[in-house]
Amino acid sequence: MKSATSLLIPMTFCSLMFSTTALAVEYPLPPPGSRLIGQNISYVVPEDGYSLADIAARYQTGVLLMLEANNTADPWLPKPGSTLTIPAQMLLPDTPREGIVINLAELRLYYYPPGSGRVDVYPIGIGQLGRETPVMVTRISQKIPNPTWTPTANIRARSLAQGIKLPAVVPAGPNNPLGRYALRLEQGGGEYLIHGTNVARSVGLRVSSGCIRLRSADIKALFSRVAAGTRVQIINEPIKYSAEPNGRRYIEVHQPLSSNDWENPQTVPLAPSASFQRFLAAADINKAEMDAVLRRRAGYPVPVTVNSGSVPLYENAKRESRQPGLVEAKQDGDRLTGNNDGLL
Repeated sequence: MKSATSLLIPMTFCSLMFSTTALAVEYPLPPPGSRLIGQNISYVVPEDGYSLADIAARYQTGVLLMLEANNTADPWLPKPGSTLTIPAQMLLPDTPREGIVINLAELRLYYYPPGSGRVDVYPIGIGQLGRETPVMVTRISQKIPNPTWTPTANIRARSLAQGIKLPAVVPAGPNNPLGRYALRLEQGGGEYLIHGTNVARSVGLRVSSGCIRLRSADIKALFSRVAAGTRVQIINEPIKYSAEPNGRRYIEVHQPLSSNDWENPQTVPLAPSASFQRFLAAADINKAEMDAVLRRRAGYPVPVTVNSGSVPLYENAKRESRQPGLVEAKQDGDRLTGNNDGLL
């Protein structure tokens, strides 16, 4: 659920951690008129004792994304022999393909390196309930290596209420909650950062006080690539959709971010935009499939065109391996390459 703040944080750490060497998933940009990138990965759970968080880190995705795509899986220890879908296929956000784009609803950061013809995709942690990361268009105003952390008065008060007395300043180093690198955003008086973390399992969850968190290897890579002044756009769009050049129409639906403690993001009504309503009114839309996609909220693209050959989402439990865009799990070193088909 998108209201979770510490769903998997307390789990016992495995002796081997997948996340220590993970890097961004790189995708070539799709052809003109297309927004579809990547392929989902079919992963058979071995008897190795790894948690869903470990598997998410290995395939450079987030925990909540894994739970959306595999809503019947055990969030602690998925059953050995069961098949998981790694959500590595997605629609690019409907934004300028420039600089950094963050979609809060899917807990992903997209970076478009200038002149590269590719997009790098990172899982992120974002602001928790009551301390949400704001929607904005801004830019990187400062790059900060080895940042210190000065907790705000509110953060210190909340921690003290939990029996934790924070120092006035946390020095740079392995115990710093900001990690080794930070990118300061101009808007908001500079209080919002894109930064690392000393709690890798917080990435992919709503856990921060408004900043955007990345795993250590990810923020190091992003920090080395972006320049001060880079454009940053933060959106909150649980529904993405595309009419592809081949005639297929795709919808990708994520659970919306909860706005209170009692709201269930799986069932809370969605608020389709006017443009999405026009998209749904197309004559070639499979209405039954469309309704199933909007109910299921699986977090990856599903074709909803009449006679598109897609497998209805409500049959996923029986026929998941036959879904379009699904490939077998494979490893390519520590970097996965996609296919083309302050606050704290």
